[in-house]
Amino acid sequence: MTPSLRNLGRWLYRRAENVLAVMLAAMFAAFLLQIVFRYLLNMPIGWTNEISVILWIWLVLWGAAFVVREEEEIRFDLFYASAPPRVRRIMFLIAAASLIGLYTISFPAVLDYVTFMKVEKTAYLKIRFDWLFSIYIIFVVAIILRYLWLSWQAVFGKAPKEFDPTKAGSGV
Repeated sequence: MTPSLRNLGRWLYRRAENVLAVMLAAMFAAFLLQIVFRYLLNMPIGWTNEISVILWIWLVLWGAAFVVREEEEIRFDLFYASAPPRVRRIMFLIAAASLIGLYTISFPAVLDYVTFMKVEKTAYLKIRFDWLFSIYIIFVVAIILRYLWLSWQAVFGKAPKEFDPTKAGSGV
């Protein structure tokens, strides 16, 4: 991979993190606003709850698609971590093929459902549900592309990294 392409990838990754941070800040502001209106002013407002739920959905799927790296994902890897590199590579390829296959098979139905939901809107903000659920389409495409790329690397590159418990993090 060329240095300019690698730099572009890093820049895009940082922008994805920025988008995630803005969504989290907006969700937190809506949450605080909801508390102020409900408990201090005794005037409950519904749109703050709605925006918090929408932002939570987008935050989780956006983060899983573009920010959380492969080694930061939560998994039960008792057997995977203790396997030699060749076996880890095979285990990874089986898991990746399963994910790619399942997401690819489900994609037409998901796309059909999301586009169908243009007839419904949220209660307070009147956001069309196809816009709200469009993040799932983005998520599915990003995950399919990610696992195709990781599978390519596993087949033609080096084996997936060995688990190092001293470097384990929360992914945040």
